[in-house]
Amino acid sequence: MSHRVLLCGAGGQLGQELLFTRPGHWECFARDRTALDIADPDQIASALEETGAQWVINAAAFTAVDAAETDRDGAWQGNAVGPGQLAEACYTRGVRLLHISTDFVFDGEQGRPYGPDDVPNPLGVYGHSKLEGERAVLATGGDPLVIRTGWVYSRHGGNFVKTMLRLMAERDALSVVEDQVGTPTWARGLAEACWDLIECKAASGIYHWSDAGVCSWYDFALAIAELAQEQGLLDRSAEITPISSRDYPTPAQRPAYSVLDKSRIRQLLGRPSRHWRMQLKAMLSDLQNKETSN
Repeated sequence: MSHRVLLCGAGGQLGQELLFTRPGHWECFARDRTALDIADPDQIASALEETGAQWVINAAAFTAVDAAETDRDGAWQGNAVGPGQLAEACYTRGVRLLHISTDFVFDGEQGRPYGPDDVPNPLGVYGHSKLEGERAVLATGGDPLVIRTGWVYSRHGGNFVKTMLRLMAERDALSVVEDQVGTPTWARGLAEACWDLIECKAASGIYHWSDAGVCSWYDFALAIAELAQEQGLLDRSAEITPISSRDYPTPAQRPAYSVLDKSRIRQLLGRPSRHWRMQLKAMLSDLQNKETSN
C-alpha cells in the first residue's frame, strides 16, 4: 500500500537526503521554499489538498544562526510561525507531522548528554525561534513528532565539512574552535531515522538523533582532513590549530556542549546510530563519487 507524504524544505541538506532514502511504498511530494512558504496558511492548505498527504515532514527552517541575530523576523517566521501554521493545518485535516528541531534549544551548561525531557534554555535568536516552533507544533494536538538534531552536514548545500574541504585546499593553515563539543550528523542517517520514526506506530513526542560519539569542531576538522586525504579529495595537508571560542567571536553565542542523548529513539527503533567517523567517511565517499561522475 502506498502512503503519501508532503516534504517541506525539500531543497535543503536533509530534504534531499529524505528524497534519496525514501522507502518505495512512500509517495513523496517535494516542496522547496520557492514552492511552499510554511508561514502562509493558504499555501499550506493548497499543498495538503493537492497531495492528499497522510504525513508531512517539515525540514524547512531558517538555519543561518548568526544572521538570525539581526534578521529576527525572518528567523521567527521560518522557525516559529511557520511550523505552528503547518501543525495547525495538519491537525485540522488529520495529517500527522514530523518536525525537525535543533540542539541549539539547550544552553550547553548541563555537562551530560541532553535528553528529550531536559529543560531547554536557548542562547540566541535561532535557538529561541526553534524552541517556539517546537512548542507551537506540540501544542496543536494530533500527536506530532519532533526530532532534535545538530551539526548536520551532507554533500548538498553549504556546511562545515564542505567549508573545511575548501579552506584546506586553499590555505596552508587554519584555526578551528576546540571548546564547543557535540556530535556531527550525516543528513542521510538522519533521513533514515525520520522514515523509520514515521513508520513506527508507537512513536510520539520528542526524540533526539545524531550520529554516535562526541567531538569538538577541532576534532571534526582533523578527521575531515585525514579521511579526505585518504580518499583523494585533498592532495595537500593544511596545518590545523585549535583555538578558543573567545578567539573566534560570532554574532550568535553557541552552546559549549550540545551532545544529545539518543536512548529513547534507540529503544523505540531497536537500532543505534553509527559513529560519526564512519558516517563522515561514507559522506566523503559519496562526495567523491559525485565529483567523479561529473
